[in-house]
Amino acid sequence: MKFPWATHLIVTANSEETAREIRDLITAFLKKRGLELSDDKTLITNINEGFDFLGWNFRKYKGKLLIKPSKKSIKRFTETISQTITAGAAWSQEVLIAKLNPIIRGWTNYHNSVVSSDIFQTLDHRIWELLWKWAKRRHPDKPNDWIVNKYWKGSTSRRWNFRTEVNELLLLSKTRIYRHIPLKLQMNPFLNKDYFTERQNKLCCRKGYSI
Repeated sequence: MKFPWATHLIVTANSEETAREIRDLITAFLKKRGLELSDDKTLITNINEGFDFLGWNFRKYKGKLLIKPSKKSIKRFTETISQTITAGAAWSQEVLIAKLNPIIRGWTNYHNSVVSSDIFQTLDHRIWELLWKWAKRRHPDKPNDWIVNKYWKGSTSRRWNFRTEVNELLLLSKTRIYRHIPLKLQMNPFLNKDYFTERQNKLCCRKGYSI
């Protein structure tokens, strides 16, 4: 009997041969416990070629490791935004913004600790294109200037703000990037509780809440 249990892990090795040996050891370890590795999700690859893991792509560029949102994650996000805008053909601008903002906020919060700035800007442009089509379909006989003035408001920092009098569409590119706080491996969670409490508080403050 197979149970729908799953976990994800990365194992690093100094050679492909060693990686294959480790995979065989893990396979044997799991088999004794009635578990098995997924053939579809198990991959042995070189870090210079990169791999996807939990929505991120890990890859070394000229010896430097960069972690970015994966292409699959970007595609899913773009499809979700597109489907929402399509479904909202008859919604008011206020309702559409209310539907889109939680999607944007959730995705950016997940990816704001990796190399995402360029991707955020690209996705802002994609969303703008989708919204422009949404607005044009609603007012096929109106000139472009009229559509711009109705749905986009200028500000001191940006001309194109998709907003109403009470709400504004979030911009991915305005998301602050937080670099990961490395864990001091010599610290013991039982002996150095103050360190782990302070570290957790810093992580929570980044997300806008406290413990």
